[in-house]
Amino acid sequence: MTTALILLAAGKGTRMNSDLPKVLHRVAQAPMLVHAMRSGQALEPDHTIIIAGHGADAVTAAAQEYDEGAQVVLQTEQLGTAHAVAQAAAALGDYSGDALVLYGDTPLIQPETLERMTKARATHDVVVLGFEAADPGRYGRLIMTGDSLERIVEFKDANEHERAIRLCNSGVVMASAPLLFDLIAEVGNDNANGEYYLTDIIGIARARGLNATAVTCDESETLGVNSRTELAQAEAAFQARARAATLDLGVTMPAPETVHFAFDTHVGRDTVIDQNVVFGPGVTIETGAHIRAFCHLEGCHVARGAVVGPYARLRPGTELAEDTRVGNFVEIKNALIGEGSKINHLSYVGDTEIGTESNIGAGTITCNYDGVMKHQTSIGNRVFIGSNTMLVAPVSVGDEAMTASGSVITENVAAGALAIARARQTVKAGMARRLMDLLKTKKAKRDKGVI
Repeated sequence: MTTALILLAAGKGTRMNSDLPKVLHRVAQAPMLVHAMRSGQALEPDHTIIIAGHGADAVTAAAQEYDEGAQVVLQTEQLGTAHAVAQAAAALGDYSGDALVLYGDTPLIQPETLERMTKARATHDVVVLGFEAADPGRYGRLIMTGDSLERIVEFKDANEHERAIRLCNSGVVMASAPLLFDLIAEVGNDNANGEYYLTDIIGIARARGLNATAVTCDESETLGVNSRTELAQAEAAFQARARAATLDLGVTMPAPETVHFAFDTHVGRDTVIDQNVVFGPGVTIETGAHIRAFCHLEGCHVARGAVVGPYARLRPGTELAEDTRVGNFVEIKNALIGEGSKINHLSYVGDTEIGTESNIGAGTITCNYDGVMKHQTSIGNRVFIGSNTMLVAPVSVGDEAMTASGSVITENVAAGALAIARARQTVKAGMARRLMDLLKTKKAKRDKGVI
């Protein structure tokens, strides 16, 4: 069944108290809008239409960064949810497939839930997503007869019996695109707010003799974010779900509540993730790796058997091959570290390619930036880089070469060679005592005001 996504993302989000459009606030290091788009991508939609308003340029940039094919349509006046959906009609033209309405501030709906809505659409004209609320509060109630959705009753219009119903409306709806826009065309704004409400299409559809139903999901999926408190709740819900899924995949986490995942983190089974690890976007960890405590990883790939940390930072473009070792207070950026190589302590490695079974000593720095451009460092196989070596790029060190500790390497080092680039040591007998005596005498005179 063909589908078009319509994502409502025009709201300002006044309660967020922010200049940033509400849908661009982040959960698991991605805009909420991207979460909603990502869920909808499971249906392999033909079209993705974003209805933007406040901060439309920023919303457009975020949407098209994730999906360059997304179309953005402006809602210049915010006149209600039905009015917002109607703005997509021209963009979809004579499209005859289904239309699914999602919300850019509702980031937790699961792809499996949307797939169940699609299945229900095969036998119903209109499908609504509902949830059993622990505290129904002022949500709209779904009035059902068996699996037939009769109407949606807003709290203020509900009688005592209807207010006791716990099955509530999420706002997510699916119907054929032509039917959806046809129903919306009949929605009026004769209400206290003078707005056009999408919920009204159920009553209109039933009056025409069309059938409707509700698919239900866990209440946590339908959390809409309207405040910083709710944003924190959405983050907590995402992390709880991600941690549980990761454990179920066969990953060991001694303190899972301290591990924070990004929206797209992938971890292979038999990996161990210790306490206080933070994943930024774009991280893949293969089977059997070990991420030790207090590490931060972003935009990197860690292969089987690698050990990272503690207190390591892997930045975008980092590739660790199998059985590599990256130790404490090491930062790596845009670098390929070959199989079995080690960077165990207090080093910065950027814009670098390191071969297999090489050892990078403590305090090594690849000096990759000249103030204007970045330059590449190449280190071969089975190389030994001595502690506190500065590698001033562009520079290469050949296979089985060595650098002496404390060297500043500015020229290429041939395979098998030893590079020593430091001042020769001079020892002056007795000079330390004489110098100390001289300094103490000067200090005594200064303290007496003589100097």
